Amino acid sequence: MGDPSTKTPAPRLVRVYLLLSLLCMLSLGFLWRWQRVSQALTNHTTCSGLERSGRRNLTVLLWYWPFDKPFSLTGDVCWDKYRIPGCRLVSQRSLFPTADVVVFHNRELLQRHGDLPFDLPRPAGQRWAWMSLEAPSSNLKRYSNVFNMTISYRRDADITIPYGELQAGEAGGHLTGGVPSNKSFLACWVISNYKRHHRRSKVYKELKALIPVQVYGRWTRTPLSSEALLPTISRCYFYLAFENTISRDYITEKLWRNSYQGGALPVVLGPPVEDYSAVAPPRSFVHVDQFASTKALAEYLQQLAADQQRYGRYFSWRRDWNVKLLTDWRERLCRICAQFARLAQHRVYTDLHGWVRDLNSRPDPNT
Repeated sequence: MGDPSTKTPAPRLVRVYLLLSLLCMLSLGFLWRWQRVSQALTNHTTCSGLERSGRRNLTVLLWYWPFDKPFSLTGDVCWDKYRIPGCRLVSQRSLFPTADVVVFHNRELLQRHGDLPFDLPRPAGQRWAWMSLEAPSSNLKRYSNVFNMTISYRRDADITIPYGELQAGEAGGHLTGGVPSNKSFLACWVISNYKRHHRRSKVYKELKALIPVQVYGRWTRTPLSSEALLPTISRCYFYLAFENTISRDYITEKLWRNSYQGGALPVVLGPPVEDYSAVAPPRSFVHVDQFASTKALAEYLQQLAADQQRYGRYFSWRRDWNVKLLTDWRERLCRICAQFARLAQHRVYTDLHGWVRDLNSRPDPNT
């Protein structure tokens, strides 16, 4: 007869084994459910209004590097730099079949028309976007019924990417309240691309005959480095923010950077007063078209410079606002994702040339 103690451990070990197995299964089930919940929460946060696309990320394919100058798209650029979620920027053309938006920059579009993917099957729902920050100067008639989106400085573009914009004032911003001091010159102008037939050249010549104007830039062989630009302009009462093209909403860094960040009161020549008033702070600029003649403009500038109280009123907005410059193409592209959900799903620009030239043409109203 054997020792009974040698037979009892077997059932006990089985029970322990079964208990441990059950605990492991429960733990694995709990972890699986937690991962599913976490993933759902992540997807909900990442989509952030992009539910209409039915995807976690919106893929934006840049077909051409703007001006053939590549930049890094590594990582989650839109989130890391601009806190715009659910946005994937890519440049690999092999991703064309899965791209939600394909962006074509105007300069390269015109130079390399044969490079367009007309021979590739276009996925259903994929949108082609025309993008430009330049004033209209090209014939785009061949691109009728090609593009679904416009990305431009124009306020009526599908995605508006201005040269600059206002932000509520914050500590450490570019601007400080009050009138900048150390004024040495009445008026200044930085000009590199001088052409006699431009309207701005005509106004400058008339103004120069009436008041002193300090001129810098390649035209006068007195270029300013990027470090010297704003400090130089800050010494001027007025800055001639004259655009080289008179076109709807075409308001460039001449206003936002040179004038506002430079601390000079801008004298603007470009689109109508209404276009400036729509984006600029109230009473923050002087428009050439507000005067019956260049002589009347010159007299007004002299009167303002001589009256610090009146001159200072043009800078009161600086206490509450800062100027943000948009200089990074990645930020411009990320804005596609930020505004994508509100865009019409089936839009075609039947006359892109007419829209760009502002010939009273709009996207097909039936879409």
